[in-house]
Amino acid sequence: MVVKPDWLRVKAPQWERVGNVKDILRDLGLNTVCEEASCPNIGECFNAGTATFLIMGPACTRACPYCDIDFEKKPQALDPTEPSRLAEAVRRMKLNHVVITSVNRDDLADGGASQFVRCIEETRAVSPHTTIEVLIPDLCGNWEALEIILRSQPEVLNHNTETVPRLYRRTRPQGNYDRTLELLKRCREFAPWVYTKSGIMAGLGETDAEIRQVMQDLRGVDCDILTIGQYLQPSQKHLQVNDFVTPEQFAAWQAFGEEIGFLQVVSSPLTRSSYHAEQVRELMKLYPRQRV
Repeated sequence: MVVKPDWLRVKAPQWERVGNVKDILRDLGLNTVCEEASCPNIGECFNAGTATFLIMGPACTRACPYCDIDFEKKPQALDPTEPSRLAEAVRRMKLNHVVITSVNRDDLADGGASQFVRCIEETRAVSPHTTIEVLIPDLCGNWEALEIILRSQPEVLNHNTETVPRLYRRTRPQGNYDRTLELLKRCREFAPWVYTKSGIMAGLGETDAEIRQVMQDLRGVDCDILTIGQYLQPSQKHLQVNDFVTPEQFAAWQAFGEEIGFLQVVSSPLTRSSYHAEQVRELMKLYPRQRV
């Protein structure tokens, strides 16, 4: 059995608060990546009254061996009531910032872009002051679909890099490193007012030099925000952890990221792509951008 180091231990959540969030999610029939992907921060986030909503799922059309989201189930037709139910959850939870992500839906012509748009529109209708972050798949390189999402003007567009190029074939067999960078580049060109964001997992066998090169590549496409966290094996059938990266190494990556120009770098063992995502609201005050 792999023994986790002390720095990966999390505090037990206050289950009264967790239960309240879960009740809302169950009542409205919504999925969260917090639950579906076995996030280690679920207690902290649910205690804080926040969640990352997972739309168009929970079944995924890709089989990434690091991810705990189900790929064996058959994807279902999009539910036209999902956007309004998500918006109602945002209202009930009184969220200042919401993260909306999805499974990969390669079976859909637009990769699910239209469902993202409906979720954004419904959320804005009931909670106009809530800032919206979308964590999107690569849409199979359908740039028209990307523009459809951007026209709905989310404040943050997040697309995870996940790992270094050398490990893509093993870790993201249906992904493409260059396509990930191209998505973020096109986002900046089409919607310069949006805050772009990406995330990397550590502990899969990458080197420090490779992580730093990915960080430089992301800055090369003017990515604003970066998250770096420790990969944790969800089950025995998933990719094994190669090594547990020390907090000191995560701190060194954060310092390097700030040095090369990221507006924000969140780097720690327990960091995930939407961990403390609401902090972007403070970033928007420091670096305001005008929508067009």
